[in-house]
Amino acid sequence: MASNKSSSGSNKILVPEARAAMDQFKMEAANEVGVNLKKGYNGSLTTREAGSIGGQMVKKMIQSYENKLSSSGSSEE
Repeated sequence: MASNKSSSGSNKILVPEARAAMDQFKMEAANEVGVNLKKGYNGSLTTREAGSIGGQMVKKMIQSYENKLSSSGSSEE
């Protein structure tokens, strides 16, 4: 069986310099969905609250990607 390091369950950021940006992004997403997220450990969050933060982050990443695609596609004409 082939080994796949990415499926190890680790939540490690591959570029350490990106940690501050990801933390800020997570705080913004939490604020947008109305979840009181604090710096550090947030073990008291419900599964629903944590999921809504992650879902908002994915939604914003998809919107950003789509905006980049549409702006680069319109310049080809």
